[in-house]
Amino acid sequence: MATRREFLQASGTLVVYFALPGCSKPADDGDAMFGGRLHLEAKGSVHLYMGKVELGQGIGTAIAQIAADELGVDVARIQLVNVDTRHSPDESYTFSSISVQLSGPLVRSAAAAGRRFLLQKAAAELNIDVARLSVIDGAIVNDGEPTTLDYWGLLAGEQIEIEPAGDESFLQATEYRHIGKSVPRKDIPGKVFGEESYLQDLRLPGMVHARVVRPPAERAELKTLNDSVATSLAGVLKVVRDGNFVAVIAEREQQARDAATALRKNAEWSLPGDLPGSDRVFEWLREAPVRTEPVVAQSTGGVEDNELTQVDARYQRPYQAHASISPSAAVALFEDDELTVWSHGQGMFPLRTALAHVFELPLDSVRCIHREAAGCFGHNGADDAACDAAAIALHYPGVPVRLQWERADEFAWEPYGSAMHIEMLARVDATGRIRHWNHDLWSCPHTSRPRSAAVAGSLIYAQHRATPLEIPAAQSIARPNGGADRNSVPIYAIDNVSVDKHLVTEMPLRVSALRGLGAYGNVFAIESFMDELAVMAGRDPLHYRLDHLEDERAIDVLQQLANVSQWDDRPPAGGREGWGLGFARFKNLSAYVGIVVRLSVDQGEIRVHKATAVCDPGLVINPDGVRAQIEGGIVQSTSWTLKEQVRFSKSRIESRDWSGYPILRFDEVPEVDVHVAGRSDQKSVGVGEAAQGPTAAAIANGVFHASGKRLRRLPLKL
Repeated sequence: MATRREFLQASGTLVVYFALPGCSKPADDGDAMFGGRLHLEAKGSVHLYMGKVELGQGIGTAIAQIAADELGVDVARIQLVNVDTRHSPDESYTFSSISVQLSGPLVRSAAAAGRRFLLQKAAAELNIDVARLSVIDGAIVNDGEPTTLDYWGLLAGEQIEIEPAGDESFLQATEYRHIGKSVPRKDIPGKVFGEESYLQDLRLPGMVHARVVRPPAERAELKTLNDSVATSLAGVLKVVRDGNFVAVIAEREQQARDAATALRKNAEWSLPGDLPGSDRVFEWLREAPVRTEPVVAQSTGGVEDNELTQVDARYQRPYQAHASISPSAAVALFEDDELTVWSHGQGMFPLRTALAHVFELPLDSVRCIHREAAGCFGHNGADDAACDAAAIALHYPGVPVRLQWERADEFAWEPYGSAMHIEMLARVDATGRIRHWNHDLWSCPHTSRPRSAAVAGSLIYAQHRATPLEIPAAQSIARPNGGADRNSVPIYAIDNVSVDKHLVTEMPLRVSALRGLGAYGNVFAIESFMDELAVMAGRDPLHYRLDHLEDERAIDVLQQLANVSQWDDRPPAGGREGWGLGFARFKNLSAYVGIVVRLSVDQGEIRVHKATAVCDPGLVINPDGVRAQIEGGIVQSTSWTLKEQVRFSKSRIESRDWSGYPILRFDEVPEVDVHVAGRSDQKSVGVGEAAQGPTAAAIANGVFHASGKRLRRLPLKL
């Protein structure tokens, strides 16, 4: 496999390289260039090597804006290069809404170092003080007057490598040309005009097609298989069987699908029948083996308990699916003892490590290339599809193999977001002030990502093959990010707070990261409970929250929300129309989001008509990008909150199609109005997962405002 240096030199495009500290290098390549960020092309463009993958959230455009401003070029010159383990910096996964927050400063540092170096080079050539020079779109300017020099002419084809020194001088907010503006997304035109934008569009010479024949349930065992029903069909090239893993390869996609259907009908499996069933999953969570982990316990004293009123409530969230509109897919090629995989997973370097371990290949013999596809937020089936494709390709070397999951595979085999059972208890004084707060949550883990050799056994193929890998033990995610306990600590100022996580260690269903992880369930519970306490105290829910806040940014968001939503003019409770409020700071360290929904309750139907949101993400890179992420989060959460639930019997998953797992329809999508309250004096933080919890609580609180019914179990049903 060629080194990155050889790859870039062969392309004839590398002119200058800005190295980044802290980016890992491949085992086979001690090349100091690896981990690079930016290089300039002779034709006047700039290549930005992404460390985080684009999942449709627009991070590539935002990071390009940062690079363009600090380098001093127009953003149109920035060309994004997808993550490829052969020549990209290793930034692990795109997750937790931290891409702009973490990648942005690295790119800013690299671009600023490049600008400084090139201006110094220009000053030496012009024999003047560098302080007199500036740059406009790559052109060197001397005391406001154009010169004949620009970046590309200065380099004159020379290959130069530099690294940030750590003392770069960054632009001030008043100098930004692109940051803070709604620059059009770089990834949209190709999608609109039908270019090869998605993984499913990829077509390689000689490519064949594959389908996997899944067991009917987890822990099912294959007893008999008549593979002649498939091998006799037109176009079928091979049937692959490895333990409980069965797949078919064919010349065309429809042929592979027909052969898989024939195999499925002629396979006999044993069913374990050991699932608790979705109707009693919350009782099961409370009875299952757990590992109790204290999250926070703080006490500052206060009034005696006999002077307080105790209130308690229980809130529940079911297992939920990613429900990606496009099922997972991958393309794999095993040739000359090297495995190349094209995947829409969220981390190419972790995927590479896991695949190398599963297939016992040297790390430098595995290459993973990112291609975007629909719906890979959290940990859906993308990594499993990549592993499936790789396994099949090893049985059919020398030919690219395209694997596409079926819809039923996606619903039945992707990792779900865990069900949660939450018990809240508060003690309040005579004024309604909260003096004690207890939050106990029961949940399965919220990650099983195949991020290393140690946890590669989380992949379906690794569990189903004849020599299975060990399934990893239940994992917690360390705070402050947290997993099941994410956002379980209230943002409110309360004297005595106790939060305990009871992590379920024996899981009936495969679970992992679903957008927001435990924040969705925890914020739903906290913000619903705050509403209940406000009503009990006879207080306005928004002002009750303000009375319990000390964070000035949080207070500002709620005050702005009251203004733009016209909260004080809402109708009285008990009518057909309901208004509800939800608020949180994602992970208690990221974006602040407050949401007011207007809904109606009529003949047992809950319909959300409008959602008004205020978001404080710190420094705003792309306002349209922020608004789009909040809008998407509100729509997704509305669907989760009103409709979505994985249903299963004692033997298998039953919700395997859109009728069994309904989602929000287009005619049910509410009007969404997002106000971005940016702060240029604060760092940028992510917003992709910040709206989901507040939306759920706002809807539940709106239902109570309209009907007087307090709904505590998701999805909400009257």
